[in-house]
Amino acid sequence: METIKFTFDETNETEEFFVLEQTKIGGDVYILVADSEEDDAQCLILKDTSAEEDAEGIYEIVEDETELMAVSKVFEELLEDVDIEM
Repeated sequence: METIKFTFDETNETEEFFVLEQTKIGGDVYILVADSEEDDAQCLILKDTSAEEDAEGIYEIVEDETELMAVSKVFEELLEDVDIEM
């Protein structure tokens, strides 16, 4: 499984996540990541907010309830055997 490293601006700490799936909705790119490969892993849905000229991707946690529900349903359909609980 592919992994991706994130550096948090506030603390400058780096953490590695497992990329479960990626999708594009309405021109926006979203990724579903997990903190482990276990069945009960904590997952985050992240939105790519970087500009084309940015050297590295900039991702933000999706916090808007409506957007989060819509994107999570897409990921559940893509992954079929995964149930995303909020």
